[in-house]
Amino acid sequence: MKKRILSFLMVLALAFGLAAGVSAQNYSFTLEREVVNVYVNADGTMSVDYAFTFANAAGASPIDFVDVGLPNGGYEYSSIEADVDGSPVTISRDYQGSGSYGVAVELGSRAIGPGQRGTVNVRIGTIRRMLFPDDNDQNYASMNFSPTWFGSQFVRGNSNITVRIHLPPGIQPEEPRYHLAKGGWPCAKEPTAAISDGRIVYTWQCDDAKGYTQYTFGASFPAQYVPEGVIVRPSIWDNIQIDEDAVFSFLFACCFGGIFFGGPILGAVNEHKRKKQYLPPKVSIEGHGIKRGLTAVEAAILMGQPLEKVMTMVLFGVIKKNAAEVLKRDPLQLAVANPLPEGLREYEKEFLNAFKESKEPARRKALQAMTVSLIKSVGEKMKGFSRKETLEYYKSINDRAWAQIAAAGTPEMQSQMFEEAIEWTMLDKNYDDRARRTFRGPVYVPTWWGRYDPVYRAPAAGDVGKVASPVPMGGGRASLPGADFAASVMTGTQNFAQKVLGGSFTEGVTKVTNPVPVSRSSGGRSGGGGCACACACAGCACACAGGGR
Repeated sequence: MKKRILSFLMVLALAFGLAAGVSAQNYSFTLEREVVNVYVNADGTMSVDYAFTFANAAGASPIDFVDVGLPNGGYEYSSIEADVDGSPVTISRDYQGSGSYGVAVELGSRAIGPGQRGTVNVRIGTIRRMLFPDDNDQNYASMNFSPTWFGSQFVRGNSNITVRIHLPPGIQPEEPRYHLAKGGWPCAKEPTAAISDGRIVYTWQCDDAKGYTQYTFGASFPAQYVPEGVIVRPSIWDNIQIDEDAVFSFLFACCFGGIFFGGPILGAVNEHKRKKQYLPPKVSIEGHGIKRGLTAVEAAILMGQPLEKVMTMVLFGVIKKNAAEVLKRDPLQLAVANPLPEGLREYEKEFLNAFKESKEPARRKALQAMTVSLIKSVGEKMKGFSRKETLEYYKSINDRAWAQIAAAGTPEMQSQMFEEAIEWTMLDKNYDDRARRTFRGPVYVPTWWGRYDPVYRAPAAGDVGKVASPVPMGGGRASLPGADFAASVMTGTQNFAQKVLGGSFTEGVTKVTNPVPVSRSSGGRSGGGGCACACACAGCACACAGGGR
């Protein structure tokens, strides 16, 4: 009998325990709206404002606690405050959500009952250790942030989620970089950008998000806008396991030496190369067939030729068409024909308009705009065509032009053929060497050469501002040794780069046509200082799941 009574009491206790457990976990609500404002402050700390709008289900338990995850232990507990529809409520350390860090918002008398709706506002005033070096540029600071999400067993339906990242004051619009939204964000992964209160603000918004899903958002910006000491930089000794065996210790040292010293150096070299790659990635999307009809200049763009060479080709083109002549080589000054001859291409007109600017900065800016437009035009023309096949086609034109010049019987014929095809020959990456090998005898300079090089013409009085015809030297066409002529072309190209374009010209174009890829991680150590929210990214502000107890 005693055993039966004891068994009955154990079963009864277990039943009550299960019933209490079910009752305690009977949360069921819709997260109608979640608005998160993340502020990266000038001192390198971060502040976060949450606004959760809950609609509690009929028959569910009251929403009496809201667990809000925090990214790391660098937060100031005293800086956290909360309210429900404007009425202050209590913050406690009784966090029962996922992850190692977080706080509990105790709604108390402001609990959201069954069938009721309410907005819980939470502000975390100070979080430290949130900035890390950017993987793509060590001169940039980077941060990622995952807003709090809730258990899938509690949340019903879709949620309207808005996340805004407010960057430090003073950053210029062209300087920051956003990170693509991660975690299966169902709407646009790229944010919209705006300026508010002197800050650049990136905003992601989606009506069809899930309140139980972890999404990650982030941005990078020049590190100069925050104090150096606030950026968490991994120590060379981080993650090194010291082995008693000296050989293994040496191998570890070599390994980390390569990572921490060779890596940044290689990264800097690759970044320098990337800045020269002005061709946008979309041009490389493969289609079918050859795109015929490109000019030599457009083919040079497709090949990714240096822009100083492209500009020289444009200059040769407008001179050949009697649209301009060079008045002075250093600094370069052009006399533009008025009116312009017919048949000029749009990029040639923009080129000539740029040289109507008297100030170098304005001229360089106009040339950059012209180049950007030209690159975009080539991209549009290549849509639906095979880049690989098209490149091979125009390389064959280049090779054929050189072969015909080399096979010409006399210097006169050779020079005439070269004059007609000079822009196509310049598509050769080894133009200087190719020209020296091909022109073994004298080269008769093109008939338009006098309009390019003032040395080969005798300007007459009153010709300023007009396009002159070339003046024969010694009663006939001037000639140069082949090597000297090739050198003259290359020197002109180099001078164009140094005197007209300046060293940062290509980088300025690349920023528009092929900008730095958005960062997909923020570099540094995995886990963001111990965040246990399945967030593998440095600076990872994994605000972890809450949602009941």
